Amino acid sequence: MKFDELSLAPELLRVLEELEFCEPTPIQAMAIPEALAGKDVLGRAQTGTGKTAAFMLPTLQRLHDDKGDGLRALVLCPTRELAIQVSEAASEHAKYLDLWVGVVYGGTSVYRDVRGLRAGYDVLVATPGRLIDHLERGNVDLSELNVLILDEADRMLDMGFRPQINQILKHCPKKRQTLFFSATLPNDVKSLAYDSLREPVTVEATPQATTADGVEQFVYPVDGRWKAKLLLQLLERDGMESVIVFTRTKFGADKLIGQLQKAGVQSAVMHGDRAMKDRVRALDAFRDRKVRVLVATDVAQRGLDIEGISHVVNFDVPQDPDSYVHRVGRTARAGQKGEAITFMSPAEIGELRSIELHIGRELPKVELEGYGFGLATPDGGVPRAPRKPVRGGRRMGSRAGAELSPEELEALLRVG
Repeated sequence: MKFDELSLAPELLRVLEELEFCEPTPIQAMAIPEALAGKDVLGRAQTGTGKTAAFMLPTLQRLHDDKGDGLRALVLCPTRELAIQVSEAASEHAKYLDLWVGVVYGGTSVYRDVRGLRAGYDVLVATPGRLIDHLERGNVDLSELNVLILDEADRMLDMGFRPQINQILKHCPKKRQTLFFSATLPNDVKSLAYDSLREPVTVEATPQATTADGVEQFVYPVDGRWKAKLLLQLLERDGMESVIVFTRTKFGADKLIGQLQKAGVQSAVMHGDRAMKDRVRALDAFRDRKVRVLVATDVAQRGLDIEGISHVVNFDVPQDPDSYVHRVGRTARAGQKGEAITFMSPAEIGELRSIELHIGRELPKVELEGYGFGLATPDGGVPRAPRKPVRGGRRMGSRAGAELSPEELEALLRVG
């Protein structure tokens, strides 16, 4: 199937041609025709499968066909980062149409949003909390809404947004089209889908508990004491160009970023306790390749639409198997190749087994000498390895991490 077979306007096809998108992804091929037919859609798809275009293209087509005034399409997203990415994609797709796309989210002044809202958006992308603020202030009118889209509905419920979503639904016309997308469908998500959809068509691109094709996945058994040292050694390898490192806790993320920066690794950190402006700065630096390592908690596991991420490193084994799937989904997007590495300490064996049961296969283990459970090199340090070439600006000081003495490396990694 080609995009020009989907009854899309020439203006939309022109954008797709400029983006060099010729064939729809599986979720797009299934969802777009149903949405163009005016049906409610329940879509299950991981991030990175093309789901944004799956709901945005038919929505823009409908608004283009049915001329009208006022806000006619609303997209709800769980996080600021995802809202920005969806609004940017919508603006790109709509650039040859007479449609205006706006975005509102928390962490900024409410009054900054008012000018655009009053001027009149055709499409609004919003986080639930900020939209409620504007509804209560009378800045947003949903009475003319034609299309309601819930993106990453499971994530919104995980973040406790069910009351806000219920309140927003009360402001929406009952006669509307609803497009509902979620990576997973636990009972609470099914309940929300039941409340918001009418006789939906269900489409599914990737079965639950699977990871995208193109991701090579490995587990490194490692004593917890040596995880940071192992990471530094792996970062010396060729090909570690754009790396997201997930930690279990905010404290762990802050500790690790200190260790990486002391080692001279260009890196940034992103988690919920960081100010919004700092999170945006970190994300932009990573996207623009000003840093090659982004340390993050699960705040970043979903909704990061960044091309070319070469590696995902689970510094800690995720406690929730679904989190593993979503973390790994940051790499190997849009048919690219990528690698997912998980560090497993003895205390995390149970979590890894749960993940393997969840995804239906055993993950290959890579044991490096000196990093095993309770093992150490004869001198009590870390194993040495031949020095590998390091590109300019990515050197850990004047020497590779593996060349430092145990005492030097221990001092280098000590924070505080």
